[in-house]
Amino acid sequence: MKRKTLLLVSYLMVVGLISTALAQDYRTETDLLGEIKVPADAYYGAQAARGMENFQISGQYINDYPDFMKAWGMIKLATARANTDAGKMSSDMLKLIEPACQELIDGNYLDQFKIDLYQGGAGTSTNMNANEVLANIALEKAGYKLGEYDKISPNDELNMSQSTNDTYPTSLKLTMMLHNDKLMEQLTLLAKSFRKLGNKYIDVLKMGRTEFQDAVPMTVGQEFYSFAAMLEWDIANMEYANKALMTLNMGGTAIGTGLNTPDGYDAYVIKHLREITGYDLINADDMIAATSSLHSFVVYSSALKTMATTLSKISNDLIILSSGPRNGIFEINLPPRQPGSSIMPGKVNPVIPELMALVSYRVIGNDVTVNIAASDGDLQLNAYEPVVGLTIFESQKLLTNGMKTLREQCIDGITINEDVDKHNIETTIGIVTALNPVLGHHVGDQLAKEAMETGKGILQLVREKKLLTEEQIKEIFSAENLTGLDKSKYENK
Repeated sequence: MKRKTLLLVSYLMVVGLISTALAQDYRTETDLLGEIKVPADAYYGAQAARGMENFQISGQYINDYPDFMKAWGMIKLATARANTDAGKMSSDMLKLIEPACQELIDGNYLDQFKIDLYQGGAGTSTNMNANEVLANIALEKAGYKLGEYDKISPNDELNMSQSTNDTYPTSLKLTMMLHNDKLMEQLTLLAKSFRKLGNKYIDVLKMGRTEFQDAVPMTVGQEFYSFAAMLEWDIANMEYANKALMTLNMGGTAIGTGLNTPDGYDAYVIKHLREITGYDLINADDMIAATSSLHSFVVYSSALKTMATTLSKISNDLIILSSGPRNGIFEINLPPRQPGSSIMPGKVNPVIPELMALVSYRVIGNDVTVNIAASDGDLQLNAYEPVVGLTIFESQKLLTNGMKTLREQCIDGITINEDVDKHNIETTIGIVTALNPVLGHHVGDQLAKEAMETGKGILQLVREKKLLTEEQIKEIFSAENLTGLDKSKYENK
């Protein structure tokens, strides 16, 4: 009997310990909809927890883009300082909030942001996720328990003088600017790589082509320079588009009227954001328009699309120029990166330019998403900002990584087949045009006709018929004469 009693007591103790442990694994928080359990050690709170429950769509989370969390840290730091400047927040509260914001800026606590990127509510769940995490970090640093919001509140302190409707679009824009810095670095490096190839092969003649037919001569260097120039146009376009992102609606709160903000707050918050980010930020001259319209996102996404079309065009040109090797154009060699077929021995495919092209197609599609979302936002707020943000984030990431891969795995390893270029120049009928000023159009027609009938090259016929001396041939068919090559045009680039 004693043994059974001891076993029963032991069992009840174990069950009690387990129950206590389970009870301690969660804390209960309350919001508008009532109580909800949150993991006891979580820095997020009730509204983030509801967002995690409600939005299980893609498996892609807001913390997949660490700069997004960094942007929230910057915004909440700037708003706390602005509220203090305006006399609405105490300096003691600011001292509690500042270190918490710095944690996000430094890239910490990323695991506390697990809401799906696809979310309803115009970003409210993300804003509250940031507010709750920052409040709890500040509480812990101050020696309080997580969830003691009567000491530091996610809404009253961390969201003071704010709305999701001004902080969320600002967080998207700051993230895009941070991403843009990395993207522009890769775009600039890629343009430089093409200029380097242009310098290397500036004197090598080749045939230019229009509509896949022989046209007139150019140099290999000029072709590579043209790729660089296209990308440099994109650099200028991206710089303009990035400036559009720098116009904010901070201080507009819900619809742009500035409800619940103290006097001077909008100026203070922009000042602090400029200091924290280093970006030349301004507030819009019409805050209601800036809250309702996604104009700047459309401008920036359009620039990404334009860049994608450039990269796709260049990539497909490289694929054509390297085609063959025995039965194609085969003017350039792309670095071999992997076997090209499971059935055909010896085949190597242009996988890196193909990769860049298919990445570009995705970016072009993302721009369509941005356009539709921007046009369908209703009245004083566009609720579809989350999909605009995530598609632009994705486009930036794909283009940045794609350009880095294209440059490192392909462009920097390109070589040319100079013998192929030389053969093409000597056998093409296209160079007969250069003889018009010396021999006349009629003689040119006869040479072209005979070349087509016999398969002989124009230069071969000119020599056979002794129409020109070798000195004249050398002068007429020089790179400078045939292509209008002016090296000084490229030297300062």
